[in-house]
Amino acid sequence: MLNVPSQSFPGPSSQQRVASGGRSKVPLKQGRSLMDWIRLTKSGKDLTGLKGRLIEVTEEELKKHNKKDDCWICIRGFVYNVSPYMEYHPGGEDELMRAAGSDGTDLFDQVHRWVNYESMLKECLVGRMAMKPALPKDYHEEKKVLNGMLPQSQVTDTLAKEGPSSPSYDWFQTDSLVTIVIYTKQKDINLDSVIVDHRDDSFRAETVIKDYSYLVHVALSHEIQEDFSVLVVENVGKIEIVLKKKENTSWKCLGHPQENHNSFIPKKDTGLFYRKCQLVSKEDVTHDTKLFCLMLPPSTHLEVPVGQHVYLRLPITGTEIVKPYTPVCDSLFSEFKEPVLPNNIYIYFLIKIYPAGFFTPELDQLQIGDYVSVSNPEGNFIISQLQELEDLFLLAAGTGFTPMVKVLNYALTNIPSLRKVKLMFFNKTEDDIIWRSQLEKLAFKDKRGKDFRNSAVPGPPDLRLNLSSQHLLLNGVANRDTFHQLCSLNF
Repeated sequence: MLNVPSQSFPGPSSQQRVASGGRSKVPLKQGRSLMDWIRLTKSGKDLTGLKGRLIEVTEEELKKHNKKDDCWICIRGFVYNVSPYMEYHPGGEDELMRAAGSDGTDLFDQVHRWVNYESMLKECLVGRMAMKPALPKDYHEEKKVLNGMLPQSQVTDTLAKEGPSSPSYDWFQTDSLVTIVIYTKQKDINLDSVIVDHRDDSFRAETVIKDYSYLVHVALSHEIQEDFSVLVVENVGKIEIVLKKKENTSWKCLGHPQENHNSFIPKKDTGLFYRKCQLVSKEDVTHDTKLFCLMLPPSTHLEVPVGQHVYLRLPITGTEIVKPYTPVCDSLFSEFKEPVLPNNIYIYFLIKIYPAGFFTPELDQLQIGDYVSVSNPEGNFIISQLQELEDLFLLAAGTGFTPMVKVLNYALTNIPSLRKVKLMFFNKTEDDIIWRSQLEKLAFKDKRGKDFRNSAVPGPPDLRLNLSSQHLLLNGVANRDTFHQLCSLNF
């Protein structure tokens, strides 16, 4: 039995909600589109009011600039004059004014952390926040957060109270190999917890532990080959990254520390890291949805966890535009066998192309061999909550089906207690249903459908589709009142 309150769809924080009380886009004046903003930033006009100078901004100075026509906002230690951007902001002027004259990092992260603000606001950069003078050792005033970051001396204490134990790393070598060992001190680490990138001499290994990120980031002292291996010993939480030397020489050191090396900080404070991935195929799935296949660089290890997403970034008219997407399997069948092999090199995306959109037409224009920047994964879905399920009910609409692909895959291959799965899929028309034939085949072939009873669901006659043959329930429903009726039924 699933009961949904009448006002719960869309969710209060959903971008689909247009009523007051939830964040929504506001109608912009003529000539205030994103493209118009990009043209303005490239016009040469002074958007900072400082005639090209960059300054250090104190907290006292920042607080003075808190009016609509003189609005400065700090994001991650950098201060921007956002007054020229007011009329171009899709969320409206009031949303920007919430952070006027203050540090807006937390507010920005809550609303649209994925937006590439550095590119969007680069012509509005006023300068950096001035560092406060160091406090004497005997200073005992209450610890405070400045610009979203604790002073370094407080990091260890905070982590000890609020987060997991800080990891550590070591390395050793043979004539031909270098092995980096990360000791996470956790037992729930797996391959998708580790993200490795090697570019030129820069080696970067990020380990995600709960809501924290541990980073090993060094400029290697010698050259290595492109391919490497990543091994996780789950019962002890140890990660081994094996690199192949280009020359059989002895290394005196692993390399020189780079930005944030050996750091262990909350994941929300890390920023997004991108690598360029090559488009290797593009296939039609429905009349307006395509399956894109991107290939990771040869010196990258990245596996997107179930229920998480990444961001795709493209340069459009000189500005980098970013959009979030959930990777999928290449089909509903290819991985319903043994667990997937480590070090996958392809990432697939089911993406609807909006002809009047700003991002997807550019994505669709890419040719095979072109590149798209792909970020590290993000998301707070906890896979362990599926482990002991007996019945799984999935609710999706349109391309919101994409997160369900990997959830289905994981559930049917890794949850022995699972007895049945039901998927309710809302679409405007039957032609919009993604992977319809595959869903029908899956519903027919999976043995866990034997105790699933067929269900007739009310809906507009021209949109109804019942695939409840034995296992999955798939329905196209566009009417919101019908949706609430459905959610009150006992399936």
